[in-house]
Amino acid sequence: MGILIVIALISFYSCDDFVDVELPNSQLTAQGVYEEKTTANAAMTAIYSKIRDEGLLTGGSTGLSHLLGNYTDELDFYGSSQNETTAFYNNTLLVSNTDVRQLWNSSYNQIYAANAVFEGVENSIHLPVKDRNQLKGEALFVRALIHLYLANIFGDVPYITTTDYVKNKQAKRAPLNTIYERIKTDLADALLLLPEDDISYTRVRPNKYACYALLARVNLYAGYWEEAVNEASIVLNKTSTYVFEQDLDKVFLKESTATIWQLSPAFDSGNTLESETFNFTVGPPPLSALSTHFIDAFNAGDQRKTHWIKTVSDGTTNWMHPYKYKYSNTGSSVENSIVFRLGELYLIKAEVLAHLGELSSAKEALNQIRNRAGLNNTTAQTQDELLEAILQERRFELFTEFGHRFFDLKRFDKIQSVLSEVKPGWDANDILFPIPEIELNLNTNLTPQNPGY
Repeated sequence: MGILIVIALISFYSCDDFVDVELPNSQLTAQGVYEEKTTANAAMTAIYSKIRDEGLLTGGSTGLSHLLGNYTDELDFYGSSQNETTAFYNNTLLVSNTDVRQLWNSSYNQIYAANAVFEGVENSIHLPVKDRNQLKGEALFVRALIHLYLANIFGDVPYITTTDYVKNKQAKRAPLNTIYERIKTDLADALLLLPEDDISYTRVRPNKYACYALLARVNLYAGYWEEAVNEASIVLNKTSTYVFEQDLDKVFLKESTATIWQLSPAFDSGNTLESETFNFTVGPPPLSALSTHFIDAFNAGDQRKTHWIKTVSDGTTNWMHPYKYKYSNTGSSVENSIVFRLGELYLIKAEVLAHLGELSSAKEALNQIRNRAGLNNTTAQTQDELLEAILQERRFELFTEFGHRFFDLKRFDKIQSVLSEVKPGWDANDILFPIPEIELNLNTNLTPQNPGY
């Protein structure tokens, strides 16, 4: 019966508009799911499966890695004009765009699922305290992570912390600074609950260090420099577990020592959706390829251009695609979808140290990334030069990874100047996606619509 309940639970997580409808009277409400370690863990891992397969963090074509790559200056779109990605590429999003609505709905369904796990475990009687704490910490981690992305693409959004449909269907949008504070509160609580060790042994379940990595990113976005550098350093200093991978071809392997948290494939013989989305073997590209603007910006000798990008030719025209994830059909899985890795934390550390005026230490962190790519130490001297160098290094290190380019340009206040030159349809209001029209109709507390839509 326990496994059947979890199957029902997973099915419900697929429903749309959970914020706006009444929770059905079904096995989902059975507290027995959270009284057994096996079924409680199954409920939590089902959320990771959903994150992998749909929504913001899927490596598929409807996830941020692909959509924001086309929205900014990383990718050119070659697919059908009927494909919703066309609107992202041309920066012509409408309030009725189905991919935008899917991002919204799947995100809040994942948040709801995390809240269901938290509440179920909180009320558990027989689940051991150690397991209870682990699952509560993971649920808080997921809730914080998804809200961070929602806030940075939609602006002010509701911060949902309950499964109470009456409250949720009337939820109001919270300002960005409030969202950051709620995220930090959730992660502070998660730190008290999560273990230091990796209980999965494959880095697919978040631990304290994944939580510190997320906190470092949150505080970077919020401008809390001291907190961000401290949190990034905690992970970077855990050298007994996390080791910066010098071989570029090993960075995205499932056993990479630089991985902090990753999403496992659906099958033991599977690999990543990123590989399916970005890789192609004949031209023209069926979906997307790296833009010439992006390719031409690489410094001479940058080994990431050689190891993380692949050229496809029809004998006349060359196209290049991301090649971070290289495998599709293998006897056993070789790659997982990496959400947090040390490369980002070195860049966070460099950026916040530069803001703090500690230029020598900032350069040291930045040079870790540059030297691994086969580049010499940075020649930046002033704070402004160094921050510009860090922005550029993030561009080449983190391309097509969950929309970093979009968030970086916004944070550096360069999104208008950069994208207006290379994106004919770019408008200043494009810094936010529209709130899906159907959501505004269902919940008037979500008004007003974002500017420009």
